[in-house]
Amino acid sequence: MAIAADLDVPRYLLAPEIAVLLRYLPDLRQRMLIETLWNTGARINEALALTPSDFFINADMPFVRLRTLKQRIPRSRGRPTREERQEVPFRALPLPDVDYVRRMQEFFATFRLMTRRATPMWDVASQETPRNWIRGAVRRAEQDGVTFSVRPVTPHTFRHSYAVHLLMNGVHIKQVQALMGHKRLENTEVYTRIFALDVTPDLAFSMSPDSALELLGLPPTRHI
Repeated sequence: MAIAADLDVPRYLLAPEIAVLLRYLPDLRQRMLIETLWNTGARINEALALTPSDFFINADMPFVRLRTLKQRIPRSRGRPTREERQEVPFRALPLPDVDYVRRMQEFFATFRLMTRRATPMWDVASQETPRNWIRGAVRRAEQDGVTFSVRPVTPHTFRHSYAVHLLMNGVHIKQVQALMGHKRLENTEVYTRIFALDVTPDLAFSMSPDSALELLGLPPTRHI
């Protein structure tokens, strides 16, 4: 509703929209990168820096380890520089979606990723490559008459969608801050603007005088 009112809020997709969009990615490699953006809220350079050793998908609670990389001047390659590797902290994100974990295990097996644990999983030419994957998926969807509420859809759209999805499902904003890798809570609070108009439709401010008197334990009066 906030987006429809043209408020200055992050543009995001709802889970059903993303499920449909993922269907239009033509292969497992493309799908798993976009699913990883959706399941982790990773920035695109954080996702492209992931190696097989960063995934702990056989743990009791599967999780992934992300390097908290801020967006800088675009590089020709997706992997971080030596300076970035030295200065950035890690953050761990749970992977509670069992279907995503199962597909990631399939991805590992299909591409034999565990044999090169220190190599980036998506060693693409540049960050423009996944953007082209997304544009291609949107274009194929449009050929079927399917459109999305956000235009254009970019890798960062999935980061916004992840944050909103967490808040919609009751995750505390301080926890969302940690999962997003935000240093300041103010950066996370921007997502709360989305809910400014999304109050319960049953919320009312008016009350009849008789009901008010009854709730207050007062006798009926003729002067109201």
